[in-house]
Amino acid sequence: MSQTNRKFLLAKRPDGKPDRDTFELVEEDVPRPGPGEVLVRTLYLSVDPYMRGRMDAGESYAEPWEVGDPLRGGVVGEVVESNGAGFEAGDVVTGNLQWADYATARGDELQPVNPDLGPISTALGVLGMPGRTAYFGTREVARPKADDTFVVTGAAGAVGSVAGQIAKLSGARVVGFAGSDEKVAFLEDELGFDAGINYKATDDYAAALDEAAPNGVDSYFDNVGGPITDAVFSKLNVDARVAVCGQISMYNAEEIPTGPRKLGKLIETRATVEGLLVQDFAPRFEQATRRLAEWVADGEIQYRETVTEGLEDAPDAFLGLFEGENIGKQLVKVGERES
Repeated sequence: MSQTNRKFLLAKRPDGKPDRDTFELVEEDVPRPGPGEVLVRTLYLSVDPYMRGRMDAGESYAEPWEVGDPLRGGVVGEVVESNGAGFEAGDVVTGNLQWADYATARGDELQPVNPDLGPISTALGVLGMPGRTAYFGTREVARPKADDTFVVTGAAGAVGSVAGQIAKLSGARVVGFAGSDEKVAFLEDELGFDAGINYKATDDYAAALDEAAPNGVDSYFDNVGGPITDAVFSKLNVDARVAVCGQISMYNAEEIPTGPRKLGKLIETRATVEGLLVQDFAPRFEQATRRLAEWVADGEIQYRETVTEGLEDAPDAFLGLFEGENIGKQLVKVGERES
């Protein structure tokens, strides 16, 4: 085991879009686990758009980091040492840990990873938080039915790609917005979406929707917000359901723009708009993971991972989320299993 531990700190609060200067990589001794703790060696680290909100001082659904704090995210790691924490050396676990080579955690902050369900990296993607977000957001908030039209933004990302496939399993027509022709091909050719829209190749989202969703929109899973959502709102049908999961188009905005007023459309359609936080469904996470694993094993849900090698490049992987560089789940591979 290495005696040096690298970890990232929040170096400063970003003004608008973060850059490499937002992050500081420091070195220290490998920590030792206290009573009831384990030492975990990071194998995979997740970077996710919600982390951008934690870099600001303002209130959000996730507690902000202070300048100088270690950055934290979803980790799959191997237990190196256990001090009465209910795990043994060699166990593979997942939890919300530091962006670091090694981190300590209490046993109750970790969950075991079952490698029989899939590659251990999937515990941060299709069988982890993104997959569960798609599962509950689609089935319980957006609620697509057979012959509905379901639209999802950020459709080639970790959440959107799974949400669209779950909607397809319900019998809906599925339309996804993504940011390149390569991503549109991924949606249509690999995931079975009925239509993909490259939002970077059109300046008229409403017209693109008229072609891809000629019968209007019954169910909308929103990961992006902004002008695309304005266009989707104009196409909502009566009794449409909208799940607001993310607003990545505005996460780096220094001032939130005031867009067209679309709430009047909700009067006409009696549509339901509901915010989505996956943590609200925590008591049922195991149910979602089990069902998702069955779909993956049966080939009914496909997934892709974009993997960046090396902890030192974790900031680049995170910043790339806002440039649309990933397809599927963005991960950072930090280490290999030793046991």
